Amino acid sequence: MGHKKGHEKNSYLQLQQRLDRSPQGTPSSKALFEILQVLFTEEEAHYVSLLPINFMTAEKAAKIWKVSREEAAETLDTLAGKGLLLDGCQDEKRSYILAPPMAGFFEFSLMRTDGKFDRKILSELYYQYLNEEDDFLFAIFATDTPIDRVFVQEETIRPEDYSEVLDYERASKVIETAECITVGTCYCRHKMEHKGKACDQPQDVCLTFNGAAKSLSKHGIAKEISKKEAMEILDRVVELGLVQIGDNVQNQVAWICNCCGCCCEAILAYKRLGYNPGIYSNFKPEMISENCNGCNICVKKCPVDAIEVHIEESGKKYAIVDYSRCFGCGVCARSCKRDAIEMIRRENLMHTPKDAFERIVRMAIDTGKLQNLLFDNQHLWTNKMLQRFVGILLNLGPIRRVLADEQLQSKFISYTRRLALKRAKKIGVENEMRI
Repeated sequence: MGHKKGHEKNSYLQLQQRLDRSPQGTPSSKALFEILQVLFTEEEAHYVSLLPINFMTAEKAAKIWKVSREEAAETLDTLAGKGLLLDGCQDEKRSYILAPPMAGFFEFSLMRTDGKFDRKILSELYYQYLNEEDDFLFAIFATDTPIDRVFVQEETIRPEDYSEVLDYERASKVIETAECITVGTCYCRHKMEHKGKACDQPQDVCLTFNGAAKSLSKHGIAKEISKKEAMEILDRVVELGLVQIGDNVQNQVAWICNCCGCCCEAILAYKRLGYNPGIYSNFKPEMISENCNGCNICVKKCPVDAIEVHIEESGKKYAIVDYSRCFGCGVCARSCKRDAIEMIRRENLMHTPKDAFERIVRMAIDTGKLQNLLFDNQHLWTNKMLQRFVGILLNLGPIRRVLADEQLQSKFISYTRRLALKRAKKIGVENEMRI
């Protein structure tokens, strides 16, 4: 095992620690180290362990890695070709960013059909790390700012509520406004197929958008499609009763998965972790009991087991919803043939970050990793020291935090006063020279 080697401080261990510093977190595990060894060579693992969390250019990578710009660009392109980095243009310059494990390079590695990775081995390792071990999922759902959210199925929204629905709440609007759209293999069902546990729902329905879609299309990981084709996929999966779960941002949504309750990673985790992650839509079902005959269709269709049929002493049967489980997808309302369920607007709406930057910052605050975003250059010892310093400050108890705040403010005020005095003297000298 690579992570047990002692020399060169172990590239895979360094990579795991780098991944774990990000807001999402990637807890150590034997299965994880085996995953990293399949995806990264030892040299790639070492290089990636030194990369910042934010975007960087080949020039910056070359400086960090102490190689030529050409060598850095070749390595970055290789990593992007494997779906481990995403690449795009920023300020007219090609830039790269390490994809998170989820939704990110875990999924991208199984989307591939070119034989670059052994998808059976990866599927078994992912199943171990995500479905049998809990640490990674607990790390993701420990934050109050989840990485994903549920889209309500639009046909189920009442006419009187439709004017209140914001664009970012509609999967159709994500498609209409996307700069680029790709479709790829569903990671969850493909993984379950290799474990002999897959359902018969389609696998060619995983949608990515905008910058992520451009990168995946460029490297042959997913297929670029038109908006019309994407809408046809959306109509198809809604008809099949699948749930739309996507990127928890308002602008530049990167992905929407079409999920079943038996294979989908997000739904399985939602159920395993006690139905508490806040990924719900801004709608919930309301039962109209006089229209319900207790046919059980909605019970069977619900992906999170949130509905059951109640039988009164008189023998009347009707469905009831457990709102502590329901995440507001609308599948039940769409499947009801008796108009016994309607989706109504929640009183307390879920907060959706404006963009990926806001979501990452919020996640960093939630998980106590803000210092890792503020001081992100791992190759600099000063950044490592400041990370540790700020991390200690952020995790102080209330009394010590007050004392630290007073001391830091005092030092900061003194420093700014010295700067102001220095600047005032400089301006005075310059004025005298003009006179």
